[in-house]
Amino acid sequence: MNGILGRKVGMTSFYDETGKNIACTVIEAGPCVVTQVKTEDTDGYNAVQLGFDDKKEKSTSKPMMGHFSKANSTPKRHIVEFRDFNVEKELGDELTIDDVLIEGDIISVVGTSKGKGFQGVVKRHGFAGVGDATHGQHNRQRAPGSLGASSDPSKVIKGLKMAGQTGGDRVKIKNLKVLKVHTDKNLLVVKGAVPGHKGSYVIIEK
Repeated sequence: MNGILGRKVGMTSFYDETGKNIACTVIEAGPCVVTQVKTEDTDGYNAVQLGFDDKKEKSTSKPMMGHFSKANSTPKRHIVEFRDFNVEKELGDELTIDDVLIEGDIISVVGTSKGKGFQGVVKRHGFAGVGDATHGQHNRQRAPGSLGASSDPSKVIKGLKMAGQTGGDRVKIKNLKVLKVHTDKNLLVVKGAVPGHKGSYVIIEK
């Protein structure tokens, strides 16, 4: 599986050849450094580890400094491993966007969704609530309602949709089309939205 690491820049839109306005996301993809190459003989599987975004040396532990020095690289903030990488790269090589992607490719983007804190069932799960405030429905408009069984089994069933922490999860969006590739600026324009806030790290898989 090929891929590259990047950072979400933000969303924009442009018109295609038919005049239709398309919402798209701009991603700063790479350049990445190959910080480790794993093989079947030494590690039991084939993989390539990529590092993205420079990090201060004082914020890096000594073991990680030794890890990056083997690749003759500066410390990296975001490190991800790709199994069965098809692009031929050696330890310390730089991976750019044109090594992996071209316009028209279909990709998947992995990111961390925006955290929304503790939310109720209406916002978290899309419950409709009680639409009519009359007939004794006092302060019940956004309540979850019955939680299920009574004396048997005398407990709340696991997985029941209730209020709780929302967002901040690892999310993968599949089948996104690459609309533009700007190799000189390391920018990638993808059709649709990708998870995360502006400036958040994303993993681009092909």
